[in-house]
Amino acid sequence: MSRPGNTSHITDSTKKVGQTPLSREADSPDSSGAGHVTEVRSDRGQPRPSGFEIARMPSAAERTRTLVHSTCSAVLLVPGLAGARPEQLVADERRVGPDGDLFLTYPADSPAVRAATHAQDDEVPAVLELTDVAPVSVPHRIRGRAWVSGWLTLVPGRAGPGRMTLRLEVGEAYVDDLWGAQAVDPEDFALAAPDPLVRHEPELLQHLAAVHGEQMGLLRELVEREDVARATPLALDRFGLRVRFGRGDGHTFDARFDFPEPVTDITGLRRAMHRLFEAAAG
Repeated sequence: MSRPGNTSHITDSTKKVGQTPLSREADSPDSSGAGHVTEVRSDRGQPRPSGFEIARMPSAAERTRTLVHSTCSAVLLVPGLAGARPEQLVADERRVGPDGDLFLTYPADSPAVRAATHAQDDEVPAVLELTDVAPVSVPHRIRGRAWVSGWLTLVPGRAGPGRMTLRLEVGEAYVDDLWGAQAVDPEDFALAAPDPLVRHEPELLQHLAAVHGEQMGLLRELVEREDVARATPLALDRFGLRVRFGRGDGHTFDARFDFPEPVTDITGLRRAMHRLFEAAAG
């Protein structure tokens, strides 16, 4: 368990998602027990975790499930539908069944439904591609992507009039995000739970950026850098808050602030954020 305001990981946010950084890890405990600082240096794109960040992170299966349950963009890629417009392949609704299958609802005349219908008894291979974009304005706004691939079949009678539900039986999955890139086993995907804050994260980050700019700025005191010009909340999960700091020279870096213990709801999050801001102001 870390004290409030523990800055456990700092990464250069010029690292692209999908690339592996050269990293330098530094054990930097201070006299107040702030713990370790891990830095990752690279030339461009999104940051990557290293060292101690691995100890306090959701699993790849949990991160993939979180993206599926979130409001992020998701396009169903089906062979032979090259002429379909991207918006026609975005499900109106997506859910995960108890066995880990994905249930996607479309208009009955959508290209995806037609493809599954024409296949008759054959299963149609398909990939659900999810793209996670930060809900606040920051450099490098794409926070990650995930791909869930499997076989598509019709599920008659599950949707309302004029609509059809498709089931995607998961064969494999892969996530490439701020935490790293990793394959996901279908069984792990089925058993994983989404982050409890997933449905609230966009509005919470927007609220922090719009209303609590002064408190966010205080967090620069916890990263112990003098060249910080701005601080923008980038990602939030049950383990902590990730902030993207802008430097005076235009470059950026990320830092994660661990909560003393994982939060399970908004009430717990309010307490954790209050303690974090108190530590920054202290």
